[in-house]
Amino acid sequence: MLCKHPLLALTSGLVLALGTVGCVSNKKKDVVETARQKHNTSPVATAALGRLLTAGAMMGSMCKNDSDVITLQIQCSGPIGGLTVTADSKANVKGYVNNPDVMLPPSKEGKLDVGKALDLGVLTVIKDIGLKEPYSGQTHLVSGEIAEDLTYYFAASEQIPTSVALGVLMNKDNTVRQAGGFIIQMMPYAEEETISKLEKKIAEFKSVTYALEHEHTPEKMMEDLLGDMDMKIYEKVPTQFHCNCSKERVEKAVISVGKKVGNAVVRNRWKRRIREAFRKQRLAMPQGLDLVVRPKRGAVCDYSAIYRSIARLAIRLEKNLAREIPNP
Repeated sequence: MLCKHPLLALTSGLVLALGTVGCVSNKKKDVVETARQKHNTSPVATAALGRLLTAGAMMGSMCKNDSDVITLQIQCSGPIGGLTVTADSKANVKGYVNNPDVMLPPSKEGKLDVGKALDLGVLTVIKDIGLKEPYSGQTHLVSGEIAEDLTYYFAASEQIPTSVALGVLMNKDNTVRQAGGFIIQMMPYAEEETISKLEKKIAEFKSVTYALEHEHTPEKMMEDLLGDMDMKIYEKVPTQFHCNCSKERVEKAVISVGKKVGNAVVRNRWKRRIREAFRKQRLAMPQGLDLVVRPKRGAVCDYSAIYRSIARLAIRLEKNLAREIPNP
């Protein structure tokens, strides 16, 4: 069984966070296979969700504080409809796809066509790091393959030169064989020699799926990429699919739209968009609550903004409840 943890390693001039979710064994189910079973996803939906779960676990483990939470959301025009993944600093991760039953023919290369399943769309990264309001960054999808989209997000939204690679291998019975990936980020003081050497190494690296197929551990993948750069492993963080969702979670949201917001047409538009945004994220809400949702006066009835606001609300509610309810 492969290692089931992200790794944080430091070399001369760069930081690497790399993780593999491992393969399925008889005793333990890996993160992506657990998600597949819980949501009964099709192969292409499993591949898409698996990539985002892997990235979420690594990005979560890169957070500084124990209470930090990161959410990755993809809204897209493709048949998969969208994906949402949430992870904490301990690399506990959960997620779902809007349409788990999507079926598509293979790509020209004979692979699961994740890019076509997503098509056009936007990637939103929400970080709750203890500030008054969560940080939110958004970029458009450049390929729909998720790894390239995250690479672009880091460059465009956070201005951090980054290389992201992700992969999911499926068995013939549509179960998950292995899944994993890596994230490499350059530090501001990286020397040109280090950058050139790393670019060459990444160009020579075949793919994450190739490495997983040949049973490379996270340490082995890091060795292939950074073995000659004075690499040191500083931390290993166990990861797991941790889902506290249930059908008993928020069962309803009371939508209150006053006349000050606008006429009947405007008020009904608000209600429809709030209801749809809530429906898509109901399972991400804390358990046992009913919500009252009321738009602020002067707010613009934009679905994307409503969707992000409800996602931020879910994060804040879950953290506040965790503080108030003691562990048994």
